[in-house]
Amino acid sequence: MKIVNRIVAVLLFIVFFGFALKNTQEVALQFFFDYRIYGPLVLILLGFFAAGAVLGVFAMLPSVLRHRREITRHKKTIDVMQKEQEALKQARTQPPQPDSVTNL
Repeated sequence: MKIVNRIVAVLLFIVFFGFALKNTQEVALQFFFDYRIYGPLVLILLGFFAAGAVLGVFAMLPSVLRHRREITRHKKTIDVMQKEQEALKQARTQPPQPDSVTNL
């Protein structure tokens, strides 16, 4: 399976590298107020891809942090339950206490 993953990775690298070599022409990216950025098409695409990935990570951050808090809370609950279970097992293994004897 590792070999298949390596082959797919190498093929994807070759395809993307070929794409980068074919798209080296200079382009102008025009923003508002006549602001322009000039650069190779492949670098501008790479920049927007990276910016999208960063924005995606920031969008997922609240949900990931919430899930981590829930996991921590559940781990604490499991620890408490395991301690109670151990206490019950220990109580069951101890011999019963003798009844008090009263002479009337």
